[in-house]
Amino acid sequence: MYSANSKIFNSTALSVLDLSPINEDSHARQSFKNSVELAQHVEKWGFNRYWLAEHHNMPGIGSSATSVLIGHIAGATNSIRVGSGGIMLPNHAPLVIAEQFGTLESIYPGRIDLGLGRAPGSDQATAYALRRTLQSSGNDFPEQLAELQAYFEPNRDARVRAFPGEGLDIPIWLLGSSGFSAQLAAQEGLPFSFASHFAPAYTMQALQLYHQNFKPSKYLQEPYAMLGVNIIAAETDEKAHWLATSQQQQFLSLTRGTPTRLQPPIDNMNEVWSAQERVAIEQTLDSRSTIVGSPETVREKLMRLIQETKANELIINSQIFDQEERLRSYEIVAEMMN
Repeated sequence: MYSANSKIFNSTALSVLDLSPINEDSHARQSFKNSVELAQHVEKWGFNRYWLAEHHNMPGIGSSATSVLIGHIAGATNSIRVGSGGIMLPNHAPLVIAEQFGTLESIYPGRIDLGLGRAPGSDQATAYALRRTLQSSGNDFPEQLAELQAYFEPNRDARVRAFPGEGLDIPIWLLGSSGFSAQLAAQEGLPFSFASHFAPAYTMQALQLYHQNFKPSKYLQEPYAMLGVNIIAAETDEKAHWLATSQQQQFLSLTRGTPTRLQPPIDNMNEVWSAQERVAIEQTLDSRSTIVGSPETVREKLMRLIQETKANELIINSQIFDQEERLRSYEIVAEMMN
């Protein structure tokens, strides 16, 4: 059994999704040091890529200036791919993103990924503050995507061109938590990453849409799907579930509309959430795509997820308060991979 499972596991690439969490009683500078340390470790352990996510107006997430942080991580590592998971394109002029990622690719050739989402990554007031002069919304995402792709194409006749950016081969991924981006990725022949780590109920539907509608392109001949998954691994199930209360508290604060810095683990979540809040958060952090437990538990659930979804790659988010425990969680997964 282990031999067969190992073949399945080893055929699925593993990557890292980092929100550069800012802990209670800490600061962004320390979060960035932690991210560098994690990136250096997972590179050594054989992870495929390291992505950072754009969020705004959230005191517990340090990756708001995503392109800047991508450069910081790429500069501190040697070979792992580094990119965005993702850049929320409606927040930006496509030309600016083409120039930023053209710059990154020029400094770190062959290592930069550009993952794109169409959500604002924030509340409505913050979204307005971000793009008040752009007059953009998620509805024109396909047009924004086409404009961005055009900037990477050699086009001497265009009135506006991206330097650096033009002529560079930067893989573009579409990210989504519903069927919209799955269908667009399929139509455009692009790799697709689904946010099953917070939208587990739509995972199979989105993957089905992507695979059934995929059209080969100059970017990709066959569909390639990556799934987001939360993993909190520790030496025992009990310890892992205790560590997981930090992520549960984070989602509780988001549910209440009062986001906070990442909180230390607590012994009893029932003392801080209501029955209704518990149900809502457990639906979001569904056990199929939020995997918490010992190495044996994590291996079993990961195998099941891979077998059910046929994902080409998993990108792992681990919202763990203590840096050493966070590193250990990824190390446990790396030991399975190897």
